[in-house]
Amino acid sequence: MKIEQRSCPGRLGYTTVQINRVGWGAAFLRKHKIENKIRSMKSFFSKKSFLGTMAVAAVCMLGTTNAQAQEFTIQGDLVSSYVWRGIYQGGAASFQPTLGFSVGNFSLTAWGSTSLSESNKEIDLTAAYKFGEAGPTLSVASLWWNGQADVANGELTNDYFHFKSGDTGHHFEAGLAYTLPVEKFPLSIAWYTMFAGADRKMTDKGEEKQAYSSYVELNYPFSVKGVDLNATCGVVPYETPQYNVNGFAVTNLALKATKAINFNDKFSLPIFVQAIWNPRLEDAHLVFGVTLRP
Repeated sequence: MKIEQRSCPGRLGYTTVQINRVGWGAAFLRKHKIENKIRSMKSFFSKKSFLGTMAVAAVCMLGTTNAQAQEFTIQGDLVSSYVWRGIYQGGAASFQPTLGFSVGNFSLTAWGSTSLSESNKEIDLTAAYKFGEAGPTLSVASLWWNGQADVANGELTNDYFHFKSGDTGHHFEAGLAYTLPVEKFPLSIAWYTMFAGADRKMTDKGEEKQAYSSYVELNYPFSVKGVDLNATCGVVPYETPQYNVNGFAVTNLALKATKAINFNDKFSLPIFVQAIWNPRLEDAHLVFGVTLRP
């Protein structure tokens, strides 16, 4: 089971790099080089490997020859505790870096969390595509939170590169998110389902099978007197051991407030506080965080 608080889109800062058009001849040579890179990547990564697919996609994105702007996201959050979808992940204070790259409507993001006092560690890789300016966003992610390997004692238990079902620590998840195209009512809804990997459950016959754990979340951003606020309601629609529920349950009610402290015209430090309640587990959290970005 895992927990976090990545529920607030729009927290990421980014640096924009504009890619200029190139001549036809240069474009042809570059395309030929990219095709050779892709062939070599395919020979290294298995077709069934999620990481291999994302790596090939990254090469294609970096090699694009059109005039679309490419955006890089570099950011790090320092949080007092790590709560995910209303569930406490342990590890006390954590540092959570983000590295993202997007071109057009397609994006690749690496997000991680490392406890400052314990061995908790997580890395999530996400590929997403948005259908038009006002359309839905489809995403596929690998969630991995097996923690630190005990190298000193010779225990390499992470198995990050194991992808076989039943023998992997990865949770592969698909998501579909949509924000209402109404300026005065920007409500967003997202549905996430784990379709492969370590999300397993036991049947009444004692057989292990895929659990297809799902989570649905509503978010509504608004502002009050210069403070950016976001209200969240997250539910689990049916029974699943992943979220420790026996049926439909509300697992995440949250209110987040964000405010940037301006030191001068060139530097500001965003801070945030989030109050989180989990009615299903009868638990509550108050999380403080600081965002660092260029």
